[in-house]
Amino acid sequence: MNTRSRVLIAVTGVLTLAAAAVIYVGVAGARNQDAASAGTSGAVTLDGPRLLFRSTADADRGHVSSVATADPGGARAVSTLSCARVYAAGGTGICLRPEPGLSTYQLAVLDGRLAVTQEIPLVGVPNRARVSPDGRRLAWTVFVTGDSYNGGRFSTRAGTLDLTTDDVEGTLEDFAVTVDGKPYRAADVNFWGVTFTKRPGRFYATMSTGSHRYLVEGDSAAKTVRTLRDNVECPSLSPDETRIAYKSAIDGDPGKGWRISVLDLAAGTTSPLAETRTVDDQPAWLDDHTVGYALPRLPGHSDVWAVPADGGGAPRLLIPEAESPAALH
Repeated sequence: MNTRSRVLIAVTGVLTLAAAAVIYVGVAGARNQDAASAGTSGAVTLDGPRLLFRSTADADRGHVSSVATADPGGARAVSTLSCARVYAAGGTGICLRPEPGLSTYQLAVLDGRLAVTQEIPLVGVPNRARVSPDGRRLAWTVFVTGDSYNGGRFSTRAGTLDLTTDDVEGTLEDFAVTVDGKPYRAADVNFWGVTFTKRPGRFYATMSTGSHRYLVEGDSAAKTVRTLRDNVECPSLSPDETRIAYKSAIDGDPGKGWRISVLDLAAGTTSPLAETRTVDDQPAWLDDHTVGYALPRLPGHSDVWAVPADGGGAPRLLIPEAESPAALH
């Protein structure tokens, strides 16, 4: 990666994040836990069929772990690697974690044995992470503060890394935006929750501006995004690329919480899923028929749940003491 790319990420939104860092102080502490308490090196790989996740159990909080897809409530393998967010696909992993000994964060690229192959500095508090199906592109979202239009509240920055070219987009805010078919510019444009298609350089994400939170389709080569639909947050593209799972603000108001739904891209129809509790997470497709997500239970503790993607059935507890799920095929 060239120096310009690294500087781009580090400079983007150089902001005061002390208050936000408190949110993840427990994660920073987890990185310093005795490795022996978390399992042995190499206990977790990106080979499937397994479910990868971040543990929220007291004994190994923050450590990257996995369970057998056929027995998600069974014995888990626990690695010595700690992350604030984790995801994997196509034999590549992404780990958003605190910088050792600092109050800043970094993106760590992982190989199939969870060895770190590349580190990139991030300015912001980790929030979302994704990897393209072929493992060649990575995306992240961080919380930042200090944007003048936002009155001191949190904003987001979303960026991407292409491992085949080493190209880095430190923020999608530099892309040309089209809203309802017309060029659009505004100071308050924010992006988060990237999900990749199988087509090189193509992705979906959330873009907020004013009171809108749009589903957008992006083209990294052309550096463009265009709006597709309103009230769509944290999209997740299905393995067959026909549907998008997402969270939608209840009555269009995030203050009322979110409902997980699935959008049929061809028909344009939406199906609210059977989970009626508010879910503030980017859903993850566990297979073509099942959507997974994390629900907090106690401060610092979450569980991964699963629900049918067709709107039927009922939610079920999948992995206790877990978050950031990813299906390894």
